[in-house]
Amino acid sequence: MNRTLNAPQPAKLCPRLSRGGAALIALFVISTAACAAGAPEVSFRNDVMAVLSKTGCTAGTCHGNKSGKGGFKLSLRGEDADFDLRAITRDQFGRRVNLLEPEKSLLLQKTVTEVAHEGGKRFAKGSEEYEIVRRWIAAGAKDDRDGAPRLVKLEATPAEKFLVEPVREVRLKATATYSDGSKRDVTKLAVFEPSNTYVEVTPDGLVTGKRPGSETTVIVRYLNQQLPVALAFVPARKDFKWTEPKPHNFVDEHVFAKLQKLRENPSMLASDEVFLRRAFLDLCGILPTVKETHAFLADTSPNKRAKLVDALLARPEFADFWALKWSDVLKNEERQLDEKGVTVFHEWIRRSFADNKPLDVFVRELLVARGSTYSNAPANYYRANRDPVTRAETTAQVFLGTRLNCAQC
Repeated sequence: MNRTLNAPQPAKLCPRLSRGGAALIALFVISTAACAAGAPEVSFRNDVMAVLSKTGCTAGTCHGNKSGKGGFKLSLRGEDADFDLRAITRDQFGRRVNLLEPEKSLLLQKTVTEVAHEGGKRFAKGSEEYEIVRRWIAAGAKDDRDGAPRLVKLEATPAEKFLVEPVREVRLKATATYSDGSKRDVTKLAVFEPSNTYVEVTPDGLVTGKRPGSETTVIVRYLNQQLPVALAFVPARKDFKWTEPKPHNFVDEHVFAKLQKLRENPSMLASDEVFLRRAFLDLCGILPTVKETHAFLADTSPNKRAKLVDALLARPEFADFWALKWSDVLKNEERQLDEKGVTVFHEWIRRSFADNKPLDVFVRELLVARGSTYSNAPANYYRANRDPVTRAETTAQVFLGTRLNCAQC
């Protein structure tokens, strides 16, 4: 019989042994028994942290909130393993982590609702998530900062999928690559977050479409990495036949390729009257005059639409219209700036469009602007966004299409 498993209890070794000393001896006995049984070692940074994210414990609505919940605070989405380890183990003898009796750790009792938990049941007793946390505690609740391989790459398959009726389901798989070159299927520990309610996603990555003709993106997240999976649920359209439209530019090539996968033909070309009206409104914010309308309709040249667009881009109304739009986006208003600041900032924006300034140059001049807001007009961007948080949120939303507002929670 294995002597390790029959080792004497710490309390019997010395009746006067302190609680902390007993815990250390118990830890040695438990760790030795686990090694003897050949149980794989649990990594705090790669396994326990993944469980905390999978079960939503590190979400902004739970303990990942900036103030925590119930006196227990974790980093948002598990982005700081050092902080989370301290939060979990700072009262490790008998509270959140019980080294003597792992099953009585508050970290486990709360999540299986053996102890009242405002967040409800997060996983079942005996489940894979439960066993990962329990075994980590039983092994001493150790930090493996120096020993654990780091996550270097996350892959999700399929990365994109068009599902044609009657197919309505697809199973996603997440694979992690670590710094030691090893690979691991982490599907059960990854988090799957759909971008809308058109699909249902199970914890193990099975995606079911609820509405034909819908598209969605599922974010696959594991530890500190995430990536998108694009899914489309396409109606059968048994009579569909691709009409092979001729692309006029590289944008058409991408649009047509997507439409073909969605089993949709592009709409017919708009009439000259409709095109003329749309071009004037979209580019200059005005309607064409009667004279301009008659001239365009009477023109029989094959490239008259392209010539119209070029002519509208060169008109002063184009610069006026888009300067107005960008002034709104960049908060160019007297509530943020004074009258002179608004005037010089608007003139700079308008001149940028009139001069056909490339967008990357336009953005760079804004972001690196320094000095007087009167003599260096782009510097008004920082005057309109006065504090670092507002600047970060505005810049991310305007130029990256990303909202950072929720990160404050």
